[in-house]
Amino acid sequence: MSFFTSRPSNTVCRYDATLAYAAAKGALNTYNKGLANEVGPKGIRVNMISPGFIETSGAHGMIVQLSQSGGISEDAARQQIMNMIGGIPIGRPGQPEEVAELVAFLASDRAASIHGADYIIDGGTMPTA
Repeated sequence: MSFFTSRPSNTVCRYDATLAYAAAKGALNTYNKGLANEVGPKGIRVNMISPGFIETSGAHGMIVQLSQSGGISEDAARQQIMNMIGGIPIGRPGQPEEVAELVAFLASDRAASIHGADYIIDGGTMPTA
């Protein structure tokens, strides 16, 4: 079992929106761990996937719209979005196929002992320590 969350951006947001978002993220992380402990003994693996900016068709539509409204290229619009979220160290948004590969791996027998983990797939946007 895998479920998805999203990663917060590094930009300055309204306090009330940021607080609610952080609380929800904390709840999902706790839920992931609790569910993993509950169903793990039954042979069910639980992991969480937290993607960053993934250039889905919807995200690409936003890039096109920003490009057209700002009179800039799609590459410049994409870069503006990446700058708004604090940058992406690999220099590009993730691709849906990359997230799908992670899902396929976690569902495979090769990941049989991976359980209760949170996989951040954001090109390095959120520093992890």
